[in-house]
Amino acid sequence: MSELLSLSGRALPLLQQWVHRDPDCGVARGLLTLVTADRLGDEDLREQLVIAHRDARLAGARETSLVHGVFLHTHRHYRLTADHLVGHFARWPADEQAGLLMGVFAECGDDVYRAQGESLVESQWEAAGPDNWPWTSWLAAIRAEQGRAREAHGLAERALTLHPRSGVAAHALAHAGHELGAGPASVSFLDQWLAADPDAMHTRHLNWHAALQSIACGDFPDARRRADTALAHEDVGMRAATNWRLLLVGQAPAGRSDLEHVRELLTAPGGMAEIFHTFNLALALAVEAATDDLLALAKRAAGDDRPDYRDVLAPVARALADITAGRPRAAADLLSSLGEKTERIGGVRVEREIIQDTLARALADAGEPARAADLLHHRTTTRHHHTYETHLLAPH
Repeated sequence: MSELLSLSGRALPLLQQWVHRDPDCGVARGLLTLVTADRLGDEDLREQLVIAHRDARLAGARETSLVHGVFLHTHRHYRLTADHLVGHFARWPADEQAGLLMGVFAECGDDVYRAQGESLVESQWEAAGPDNWPWTSWLAAIRAEQGRAREAHGLAERALTLHPRSGVAAHALAHAGHELGAGPASVSFLDQWLAADPDAMHTRHLNWHAALQSIACGDFPDARRRADTALAHEDVGMRAATNWRLLLVGQAPAGRSDLEHVRELLTAPGGMAEIFHTFNLALALAVEAATDDLLALAKRAAGDDRPDYRDVLAPVARALADITAGRPRAAADLLSSLGEKTERIGGVRVEREIIQDTLARALADAGEPARAADLLHHRTTTRHHHTYETHLLAPH
């Protein structure tokens, strides 16, 4: 469990060994299914969870509740999972195994659920105590997303002091470092942390964070190197987010995504299932200057019944099309009108910030550098490095 809670590269083989050694342990099978759900077909997923639930019922009520939560989560019933977790923690406070499911509150795409999840993490951390590294790690992640970067940084460091291999704490520290402008110090930490476990579950994602820090510091060759060596073919979103940031400041991108592959992802059944995933595909189209594709996506989103797609994703996609077509004024007008509604695009703060980057670039290119500077004022006055922001504000 320590390896799984740490997001260690050893977690999967150890879970597989646990199930092999104790095939009647419903919790072991349930957790293994949680980790491998994306690789299983519908029939295999259902079979494994039916077995896990049957065996968990023989073990006890907590185990049964935990496996039921895994069932709901792996079937993407996010709100049902969140509701279930509230009841689960009321009966079994600070259950670390159930804590693995806490990200579901953000997946609901609803501010009420998100706030409920944050409150729940806080209460479980209080129940567990400050010396519990998993809950301290999860609270650090919450504080980072709330914009309370210094608190997040302190909590993450405490969790890492208690358990240096906490992957959640390392991730939270990367988020806090971005907010605070840690720059090279953050890159150095991530490289050292990853060197100890190159197969950690989120190695590619942490390398992406390091690439963002390199971009922020103006070390563009390092950002390109990381994107090309650490990101896989399927990491379209992270690659697009890296390349679009590079292009916004007039830098050559790293290896590009294949445009046909992006189009296939958009037309696939899950292409428009989650707004943040679709937004990342829109960024990939923007990197390729696929203006017509972006206009088609904007039209499709505008006709969607879901308000976030219609009211937020559609104008963002249209603004990206305007940027690629050399119409910065139109893009600036669209993005400026959205205001705080851009939070509904999903993802986390460091990921959504790219919309603000795009607006700053559009304003600068439209001949309004003063408005662009005002937009980024909070970043240039609170972070230690301003290299990236300086490039965003400069004409090129």
